Amino acid sequence: MEFLNGRYRQKLGLLPLRIAVLTVSDTRTPETDTSGGLLAERLQSAGHELAAQAIVRDDVDIIRNQVRDWVSNESIDLIISTGGTGFAPRDVTPEAIKPMFRREMDGFSIVFHKASLGTVGVSTLQSRAFAGQIDDTFVFCLPGSTGACRDGWDLVLALELDSRYRPCSLAGQIPRLRHLCA
Repeated sequence: MEFLNGRYRQKLGLLPLRIAVLTVSDTRTPETDTSGGLLAERLQSAGHELAAQAIVRDDVDIIRNQVRDWVSNESIDLIISTGGTGFAPRDVTPEAIKPMFRREMDGFSIVFHKASLGTVGVSTLQSRAFAGQIDDTFVFCLPGSTGACRDGWDLVLALELDSRYRPCSLAGQIPRLRHLCA
């Protein structure tokens, strides 16, 4: 038991999240998608469920359609995307997803860039990593490099998505878990 907010409650174990991984790329295939593969491996190793995985082209409508499908799927708690966040002409992930947000999570970009600064230096400026909420589904958008995905998961998301992390984690904001984390 732990004392929290004036009352005792059971300490939580890991509450596995159901996470979809979206790779945005014109060139990657399931065999060459090292970034999506790394995210899938990391989240499963952390005890979460890989609820879905897909690769889509750098196209605003195609990206939005895949994200909409997953947001409407009750068996998916959150989405992590990789790719399309840079400054190449075909990088359109922010343009596709940000207009769909009802809320942006400004702190994610800040924390991601601070973590990334320690691994790639000022090259972190070339990323437009971002996060927010579409309806009640959280969406995290990482760069397409495997190193950036490693930084994003290992240095930011692994803790933020772990229900055991204190003082709080995002797991308590997932609709199906709110009553457990209150």
